[in-house]
Amino acid sequence: MRWAIAAMLAVLGVFQASAQTLERRPNIVLILVDDAALMDFGVYGGEARTPNIDALAAGGALFTQYYTSPLCSPSRAMLLTGMDNHLTGIATIPEVLPKEHVGQPGYTMHLEPGVLTLADRLGTAGYRTLMAGKWHLGSGEGDLPNHHGFDRSFALDASGADNWDDKSYMPYYADAPWYEDGAPASLPEDFYSSTFIVDRMIDYVEQGSPETPVFAYLAFQAIHIPVQAPPEITASYDGVYDEGWHELRYQRWLRARQLGLIPQDAPLAAFPENFRTWDSLSEEEQAVYAARMQVNAAMMEAMDGEIGRFIAYLSETDRLENTIFVVTSDNGPEPSRGDDDWRLSLWMKTHGYHIGIDGVGEAGSWGFIGPEWAMAAASPHNLFKFLAAEGGIRAPLIVTGAGVPAGERIEGRAMVSDIAPTLIEMAGVDPGEAGMTGRSLAPMITGAAESVYGAEDVIGIEVSGNSAIVKGRWKITRNQLPHGDGQWRLYDIEADPGEVRDLSAAEPDVFEDMLAEYAAYSTRVGVLEVPEGYDQAAQIAHNAQKKQLKRYAPWLAAIALGLIALVYLLVRWWRRRRVAK
Repeated sequence: MRWAIAAMLAVLGVFQASAQTLERRPNIVLILVDDAALMDFGVYGGEARTPNIDALAAGGALFTQYYTSPLCSPSRAMLLTGMDNHLTGIATIPEVLPKEHVGQPGYTMHLEPGVLTLADRLGTAGYRTLMAGKWHLGSGEGDLPNHHGFDRSFALDASGADNWDDKSYMPYYADAPWYEDGAPASLPEDFYSSTFIVDRMIDYVEQGSPETPVFAYLAFQAIHIPVQAPPEITASYDGVYDEGWHELRYQRWLRARQLGLIPQDAPLAAFPENFRTWDSLSEEEQAVYAARMQVNAAMMEAMDGEIGRFIAYLSETDRLENTIFVVTSDNGPEPSRGDDDWRLSLWMKTHGYHIGIDGVGEAGSWGFIGPEWAMAAASPHNLFKFLAAEGGIRAPLIVTGAGVPAGERIEGRAMVSDIAPTLIEMAGVDPGEAGMTGRSLAPMITGAAESVYGAEDVIGIEVSGNSAIVKGRWKITRNQLPHGDGQWRLYDIEADPGEVRDLSAAEPDVFEDMLAEYAAYSTRVGVLEVPEGYDQAAQIAHNAQKKQLKRYAPWLAAIALGLIALVYLLVRWWRRRRVAK
């Protein structure tokens, strides 16, 4: 069925009509994948079978130089508002926020007053605005989608959750906070996240008039941890990853050259010395790590199948021809492990999780790929999620549908904050006093311009001290602990997208100019520097412990009082015995 839908889209060419000549505004479907690397989709050279995403790409525009932020919430804020993350109030995610930044302007961890979302802007133009999936843009009163322009929403107010059950996936959260239209909601017994998200979106679309344009935001949990997928799909990838992460990284680098994603002579960065080599693992460890990567691919394929089901629904209800699709990812691949922290292991045991190969990816399995696979998945780029290295901020982007010429490959640079102004323009909606920092990509999509960024234009990125400036052929970047050292480096990012050769000493004038550009960007948007020695992994652990102490404070107090009472009684007993003697 999925292949049939893909073939239908590719052959019929339903995306050729111009949005300007349509009698009504186009529907807009914004699909956000969680933690997908640039090459994770099949059309970009990945191993996972994604025929529906590939067909969307064939029917429209595929971007090769698209930047996002290195973490989910800032990316989502920029995606939905068209503004730099610091200007939205969501400069980073609460899980890694140091106490020095709590409550500061730009770091309130919710969309601040006056910040408008795509749903706000499209809703005033007559759109029905619908959302299903991960939100993670503020959890206080007035912070959920229904307070930010969405008519209907079923939203997860957390960085992630289990994909099979209604429960938390990490100690930071007591549960999985799902809300429908702002009210606490529960999940069905047959829940699987990708299926449920599409089910709910179809229900919401069905409730409206076919004549009313729809903005549908599908924010999938795939392929965020815990990595979980139907076992029959997982089994179909047997053997694919048995050669290990070094081989996968090398093969993706080769395919990137073949597909023209990087120059033919672009080098591949060295594997970090502190990472495990595949050969250092026992046969049992290799088997379980290969299985985890199979689940990762299967989770992507399962999501793609649900996307195909939603496309089929739009076709059956005569909405497809008048629909624009955007498919992208919030950041690069997730490096976190589930087998190297005794505190997380203890939490898993008390919450019904295991990390073994039996039932891997099924209910109760806490799946992950870890830093070595993440490094391989990010190939041909360097490093991964959390960091401003190319592997953390380079992502796939597909724009297709009404008004988009088919078969386009766009090499011009683009940024996550460009999506909102692009869709507003393509929908023919007046942006008003926009306040957006992003630029419309419509000139690139229609072929009127090769790029909307000139050689002197600056793209700035900063999340929790992980920072980058991209200007023309140059990029400076710094990455914080535990995978970076906080030092600035300079790269010719056009010739060296793998960030192999640091040119800061060889090009001192360029380096100083780029540092000045970062200082200007930082001042312009209100960046707060992280404390000295800041370590994201340590900060997550610290913040999770604080959450747990607060959550269990009444129980701990009761236990402490009980122990004090017990000690008091024992002392009294001991004294009475001494007196009796």
